[in-house]
Amino acid sequence: MPKERLKWMAAWMALALLVFGAIRYVPEVVTVSTSIDGRELPIYCVDTEKKQVALSFDVIQGNTKIQEILEILAAYKVKATFFVTGEWVESFPEEVKAVCAAGHDLGNYGDKHRDMVRLDNEGKTAELTGVQEKVRKLTGTDMELFRPPYGSYDNAVVHNAMENGYYTIQWSVDSLDWKDYGAEAIVETVCNHKNLGNGAIIRMHNGAKYTAEALKLILAALQEQGYEMVPVSELIYKENYHLDQEGRQIGN
Repeated sequence: MPKERLKWMAAWMALALLVFGAIRYVPEVVTVSTSIDGRELPIYCVDTEKKQVALSFDVIQGNTKIQEILEILAAYKVKATFFVTGEWVESFPEEVKAVCAAGHDLGNYGDKHRDMVRLDNEGKTAELTGVQEKVRKLTGTDMELFRPPYGSYDNAVVHNAMENGYYTIQWSVDSLDWKDYGAEAIVETVCNHKNLGNGAIIRMHNGAKYTAEALKLILAALQEQGYEMVPVSELIYKENYHLDQEGRQIGN
């Protein structure tokens, strides 16, 4: 066989081995995308085949209902997520420790509950780190979930939260408990909501007049429908995901 042909065959064999090796070894790539057409979005809900939903509470008013809410959650063996402000943490440290000790998520709701869209980047960071430092000092835990006060956000708010190690969380089912229409109205709103389904994030408030009364009925109804209620931290994907235009988090 001519030497030139032998060289040609050897080169092709070497190339084939390189290609085969590349196919066999595909490094894991962690990809996260929160942008849709140039808009940065929070996580509103999660695309999942598991029949799970997350129950979340916005905590900014008083402490009179917290113990009752914790007792109801314990009775139904449900873990939830409590988004707390720095001012609330300062005012009610024992309640913060009780939430943490019960195994619930503590989420960041801004140090002074300010509209972060109106703040510069330094102000946004201060709102996040203010709560974080207070919670860490009290409980020794770090938070990773952030809910923008008033539900107000823009690209800069989501970017800043991400840079500070937070997943920005909204909700897909609003209980409207803050309207004080009564416990039955809250139950009806949640349990018959058009967005109630696998991966839904439900929003309630600790200080609303009928929340605790409605909570027992909601938990019973959702469990009867076969839903498992988990903290937001267990519902969401932490890596390898993207969001659709509705803020639904989808695993890659």
